[in-house]
Amino acid sequence: MRRVPLVLPACALAVAAILASSRSGHALGASTDGDTASRPRVSGMRIAAAGDVACDPGDPSFAGGRGSGLSCRQLATSRLLRGGLYSAVLVLGDLQYEDGAFSKFLASYGRSWGRVKAITKPAPGNHEYGTAGAAGYFRYFGSAAGASTKGYYSYDLGGWHLVALNSNCSEVGGCGGGSPQERWLRADLASHASRCTLAYWHHPRFSSGVHGSDSTYTAFWQALYDANADVVLVGHDHDYERFAPQDATGMLDLARGVREFVVGTGGRGLRPFVSVRPNSQTRSASSLGVLELTLGRGAYAWRYRSAVGTFRDGGSTRCH
Repeated sequence: MRRVPLVLPACALAVAAILASSRSGHALGASTDGDTASRPRVSGMRIAAAGDVACDPGDPSFAGGRGSGLSCRQLATSRLLRGGLYSAVLVLGDLQYEDGAFSKFLASYGRSWGRVKAITKPAPGNHEYGTAGAAGYFRYFGSAAGASTKGYYSYDLGGWHLVALNSNCSEVGGCGGGSPQERWLRADLASHASRCTLAYWHHPRFSSGVHGSDSTYTAFWQALYDANADVVLVGHDHDYERFAPQDATGMLDLARGVREFVVGTGGRGLRPFVSVRPNSQTRSASSLGVLELTLGRGAYAWRYRSAVGTFRDGGSTRCH
């Protein structure tokens, strides 16, 4: 794939994003790494997830919160979340641009995705820490965001165990092996070994987007892999991408690997893909929306829902 310079102006990036999607996305990416006849039918709790959500109220494209084109469309994506469809909404960091100030949370995020705040389970992004200690984020979400010195926590939903991690490593004593967060993660996973498991944070371990893959989070992935976890959700790259199950080094592992979804499509805007990583199964940089997951008994299903654009993706598979 042709490399796109990272210094393009915003309008050119938007055009490049659409072109990249037309080259590497799929109208419907419903593969499940196996024979289609083996796809399980899944019923259970439904959740929605995305990151990179609400524009700064001072952004030129804010337009009173309505946005314009493929920018600042947090109100449009938030409409997908209403109507009692979901048991929980997972937000994957960079909820409020540019600096996560509390006043901006109230003016932008609060008037869009904040309408489902009561069922929101957040993870912080780097923009939240644009305010010292992510004070605006922790003030806005309160106890739902976990302890302000950590920002990571876990909970059970239906028959599943969910883990929210803080990928802003310098703020929480690191993310590597032996760090307080990694030790907590391993202990938490060990105490929920019998459940299907989903983890989420902001920065991707694997990505074909502008920010790309980041080995900083190898220890997270290894702990999850060792515990037979099933799904990881991340944001940071402003696109949608689904990977086949992988181990912590990025090797395909259909038996025990963890599947990652990059869902940086919450409303802020889109960016093009730079180079396609191995095991990337489907991609789109042409649509803003949310990932819907149905968490069933021993299985899960996914469906990408577009609020702006027409991209679709869906499938189902069994837990380990």
